[in-house]
Amino acid sequence: MADPLERRRLGSDGPEITTVGFGAWAAGGGDWAFGWGPQDDEHSIAAMRHAVEQGVSWIDTAAVYGLGHSEEVVRRALGAFPDADRPLIFTKCGLVWDGDDRRAEPEHALHPDNIRWECESSLRRLGVDVIDLYQCHWPDETGVPVEESWGAMHELVAEGKVRWVGVSNFDVGLLERCQAVGSVTSLQPPFSLIRRDAAGDVLPWCEANGVGVIVYSPMQAGLLSGTFTKERAAGLPEDDWRAEDWNFTDGLERNLDFVERLRPLAERRATSVGAVAIAWTVSWPGVTGAIVGARSNAQVDGWLPAGGLDLTTEELEHIEQALVATGVGDGPRHPSPLVRSDGGRAARATSAGRGTSWWRRRVDRRTSR
Repeated sequence: MADPLERRRLGSDGPEITTVGFGAWAAGGGDWAFGWGPQDDEHSIAAMRHAVEQGVSWIDTAAVYGLGHSEEVVRRALGAFPDADRPLIFTKCGLVWDGDDRRAEPEHALHPDNIRWECESSLRRLGVDVIDLYQCHWPDETGVPVEESWGAMHELVAEGKVRWVGVSNFDVGLLERCQAVGSVTSLQPPFSLIRRDAAGDVLPWCEANGVGVIVYSPMQAGLLSGTFTKERAAGLPEDDWRAEDWNFTDGLERNLDFVERLRPLAERRATSVGAVAIAWTVSWPGVTGAIVGARSNAQVDGWLPAGGLDLTTEELEHIEQALVATGVGDGPRHPSPLVRSDGGRAARATSAGRGTSWWRRRVDRRTSR
């Protein structure tokens, strides 16, 4: 086993978890609206088991990943471990797919009856008696008040079917409404060096209110891994959502330029660019851990060091300078609230904005975890 990974408490009432967790989105495979293209189940299972054997304490999945398939793959991976050694399992509800059209975008629906039905279905697919962390995947778009949805989530806790409950992709207003009904253990927002806007609002709110944060896509779907190339982008299969994403098309050259500016830092620390990118996300106040996907054991080994990598002040400044120089992404650039030498407050410093609310909504849809 590798050296023990750092652990942190998830919120004020959640479990203690490693700062990196295995993300099983890609394990769902292709042939659905937000798939990653073909993926071998045996490779996914091997990668999950390898991550757990190296100390990773949790796996994050969702019912919608592969329209149920990812949860089934997770169940198979869990079979290698006795109960005492099993990782915590986090999954999500609220994206309801069309059984007759796998390529249709799922509906964002959090009706209490639907939440209960989805929970029972996930328990069956995962082969467990209780889900460790159950999360509302996206805000409801069918008109159900969030108070009703959140009340249903807490009913599942009271019934012993779920240990903790959290949300994903919720804004501060929805978080406050949930907290008025019952505690929110965690929030799962998108957060990476390329997509940094969460640092401007939800991260500070969660830190102030005792809500844990597990960020997703810390390597921006592989762009920040240090191994992604123009050739790989050009060869993405049609059923890989990244083939239509701005960051992998029009924004690709600038993003790869930024990655190259991180490489010397990674080499000095004898680690991967991906590990540096992940470590940057967990260096922010309020962030408990990061969800990191992998298709193989080698990919796990590439990001695992992030679980124990503390970036220095100088390294954070190097990263900030690279962000400024390339103009990559949007949002705050530095986790420190201290006043920088340029006279600006680092936690408020942002790169130039891009696009409109329509563009942001499109990106949200194309990265629809």
